[in-house]
Amino acid sequence: MLDDVDRGLIHALHIDGRAPFSRIGAVLGVSTQTVARRYRRLCAEAGLRVVGLPDTRHTGQAQWMLRLTAAPHSAQNLARALARRADTSWVKLISGGTEIFAIVTTPDHQPDRALLLHDIPRTSGITAVSAHCLLHSYHGGPAAWRGRPNVLDERQQRLLEPVVQSHSERHAVTGSDAALLTALRSDGRAGHADLAKATGWSAATVARRLADLRASGALFFDIELDAAVLGVGMQALLWMSVAPMHLDRIATALARHAELAFVAATTGSTNLVANALCTDPAALHRYLTQGLGSVEGMHTIETAPVLRTVKATGPTTIVGTGR
Repeated sequence: MLDDVDRGLIHALHIDGRAPFSRIGAVLGVSTQTVARRYRRLCAEAGLRVVGLPDTRHTGQAQWMLRLTAAPHSAQNLARALARRADTSWVKLISGGTEIFAIVTTPDHQPDRALLLHDIPRTSGITAVSAHCLLHSYHGGPAAWRGRPNVLDERQQRLLEPVVQSHSERHAVTGSDAALLTALRSDGRAGHADLAKATGWSAATVARRLADLRASGALFFDIELDAAVLGVGMQALLWMSVAPMHLDRIATALARHAELAFVAATTGSTNLVANALCTDPAALHRYLTQGLGSVEGMHTIETAPVLRTVKATGPTTIVGTGR
């Protein structure tokens, strides 16, 4: 169970994942040591981790959402194999454990270089593959899930908002940033000295580059956390079909729903996908019938329960709160 300090710490890290513990402690009214101790406990017991992620709108990369159907005996092994790859994120076992969902980031917009068209069809045990290009994200990424702890008042939030100043005009993510981004994906709170060792740069160069990327929005910081500690007992992927003329209106409206951590337009037989986080199956049913049921212009909804999140965004296998 989370107490007020835990919830305040999680909210603070959503605002600035690299905020010093001393600043967070001052805002929460507790000592730096208390913040550090709570952070370590949440990391050990609830899978808390801060991750630094590039905004794909600034990188020229494409993202593909995969749905793989496999025999029950091979689905978990396949999910773990996908989770070990550097180009995958949000690997989930869904639909009774015989289906796998994953997001694959390709180096550019040339789909012939994507994992989905080369490695996956050769994998034994797969009975069906479908791929959907993510066309536009309406909610997720830099926009945090609205169901997260939201306990800090406006004054406290202002004190925690990062102040970053750019030092150059080179704001876009480039190939030279690869080592920095890899290190930040593993630990978004890594110090400048550790990042300098990972990149071969000086600590001053690391600090300047971090400031440039953050100032431009090309780099953002998010947290990963076991959804269960936030009261989430039921997750589901929702594949929706809506009339194209209503797509933007409906997706924009859904992005404001507290139950949804991710909303995006995609290619394929359905043109809208979302990740729902609810307390239990009854709450999901209420959302489907009352929340989504009241949205005009939606034709069909396919619900795929999430059994387990094998990988979130980082390189190790942990359970996350949403995209």
